[in-house]
Amino acid sequence: MKSAVVFDWNGTLLDDANAVLQTINAILSRFGRATVDMHGLREEFELPLSALFRNLDMSEDEIEVVNSNDGAIFHDAYEFLARNAALRKGARNVLLALDQRSVQTVIVSNHIVEPIRTQVRRLGIKTQVRDILAFESRATQFRSMSKEERLRLYMQANDLSPERTVIVGDMPVETEIARNLGLINVSITGGFVSEARLCAAGPDYMIHDHHELLPVLQKHCIIQRS
Repeated sequence: MKSAVVFDWNGTLLDDANAVLQTINAILSRFGRATVDMHGLREEFELPLSALFRNLDMSEDEIEVVNSNDGAIFHDAYEFLARNAALRKGARNVLLALDQRSVQTVIVSNHIVEPIRTQVRRLGIKTQVRDILAFESRATQFRSMSKEERLRLYMQANDLSPERTVIVGDMPVETEIARNLGLINVSITGGFVSEARLCAAGPDYMIHDHHELLPVLQKHCIIQRS
């Protein structure tokens, strides 16, 4: 069976936390709600976003407005703000190292496939990413197959060994997925969830940027030391 590295996208490979924070604050301001800082966002962040907005004391009527038209209020503002977002520190080097060693690299995300593809092309990493597993459209987001189920089926179809598959993410959900599927889990700080919340989920490893990922991959023989 083959090995692979599976990356979450938003907040993990893409450094878009500030774009999300600005989008959330624009929505809160629209309804006359108090805005939040990055610390507050990381303490309250949940998906789907309706859960986050409840944590931020928005009413159900307000949340219904945000969710209308397939979440256009959020998505339109976010995509504009994230159009020039960079990769997280060290991410490009890790992707290149994996590509050079023919390790299968996959993005699994709760975002939408086409905007991720657009960003992957813009950032020049298309050849380093084998596949993108995400929702098909705004209309199906959080209404079709879950992130975990999507990855499980993909691993079966591609003969990927759970013991040789690493999942990297910035939220506790990736730790849960790893636990359920028997994967090696690496949590990265600096995304959408506080370090304390990541620690509480009990990941196998905690890193602060992607440069720290390489020793983990070497330890598990996903890549060899150069």
